[in-house]
Amino acid sequence: MENLTETSRALGNKIAELLVCPIYANLPSDMQAKIFEPTPEGARKVVLATNIAETSITIDGVVFVIDPGFVKQKTYNPRTGMSSLTVVPCSRASANQRAGRAGRVGPGKAFRLFTKWAFSNELEENTVPEIQRTNLGMVVLLLKSLGINDLIGFEFMDPPAGETLMRAFELLYALGALNDRGELTKLGRRMAEFPLDPMLSKTIIQSGEFGCSEEVLSIISMLSESVSLFYRPKDKKLHADKARQNFVRPGGDHFTLLNVYDQWADTNFSQQWTYENFLQYKSLCRVRDIRDQLAKLCDRTEVPVVGNPNATNITPIQKSITSGYFYNTARLQKSGDSYRTSKTSQTVYIHPSSSLFQHQPPPKMVLYYDLMLTSKSYMLQVMEIKTPWLLELAPHFFNQKDMEDLENQSKKMPKAVGASAQSK
Repeated sequence: MENLTETSRALGNKIAELLVCPIYANLPSDMQAKIFEPTPEGARKVVLATNIAETSITIDGVVFVIDPGFVKQKTYNPRTGMSSLTVVPCSRASANQRAGRAGRVGPGKAFRLFTKWAFSNELEENTVPEIQRTNLGMVVLLLKSLGINDLIGFEFMDPPAGETLMRAFELLYALGALNDRGELTKLGRRMAEFPLDPMLSKTIIQSGEFGCSEEVLSIISMLSESVSLFYRPKDKKLHADKARQNFVRPGGDHFTLLNVYDQWADTNFSQQWTYENFLQYKSLCRVRDIRDQLAKLCDRTEVPVVGNPNATNITPIQKSITSGYFYNTARLQKSGDSYRTSKTSQTVYIHPSSSLFQHQPPPKMVLYYDLMLTSKSYMLQVMEIKTPWLLELAPHFFNQKDMEDLENQSKKMPKAVGASAQSK
């Protein structure tokens, strides 16, 4: 976008006025609306779009489409439990859909930046179905709650890999949703009532036991929209970063998200307040709707919706989240700048957008909401926890030897780990 804008400025009066408009899902709605505004006489509009423009929207007056032939696709690896957002060649069906965007209201042309041979021989006919590239924990729990027990023999329209199914079974067993015979437990039935990832469902149910379900409901609702909450306009980057920093609270990103929601609720859900703090109003409205829905489901599943009696003590909230997310934990390595996952011993890093990124001293044990593979394996939405909680809250998953290994790892940490990390 910057290249196009700079080039059009450099060419000046040699070309007609060029309006460059981006469109992607997380763009604020007022900026999204610009692509639909009428183009001034004598000007040309260029829309830079993700695959949102393939099917979701139709823009009047598009005459030319330039298709690079790629798409960013989220895939799940059951061996590592990691989702990766990778750039892959699009399918032939997608390429044809993109070409169809040109000339909706008149003659048009599509320019493909790949050869006809590549289109016929290198592109898949159709996009890989999502069920074959996603975590199936929620799908398996739902099917089990419907009384479908033979999932290996179940006639899926697009059968997922057996390894992905087995990983889902392992997760549900570790969470206590299935017993050792693969049957749904009483806890599993309660978890199935929530239209959420099983780890989030378990967190909500446990929050009732710890007496902090009000806070946990807010955090979980915020996590579902955390990717699209903050926006950072190019001309106000410093202001946006400062506004985001003002929300940071001790304990990690989960408490930062809780603080955002609580402050918004204190303003009576003001739209003006979201603009002043560089937050997406529509995303926060979705958060509020999700939270209301989950609160109603808590009544149905007999989870008491109560607030944490001591606002300064965040341990009950941390323990509630750990009881559902013990699978997603990592310990600090000797280098002081990376972590190793508790069970799979995979090297991971705190994402630069996290409030715990380059925190001094770095937390020895962390819990993360998701793993994302880009240039590195990054942990998203990170929270500090204590190692003994893992044995207390997941004794069926961690044993005493695991705890000793984690403790020994901590004892081997150099005392000046914070200073050494800072000097890097």
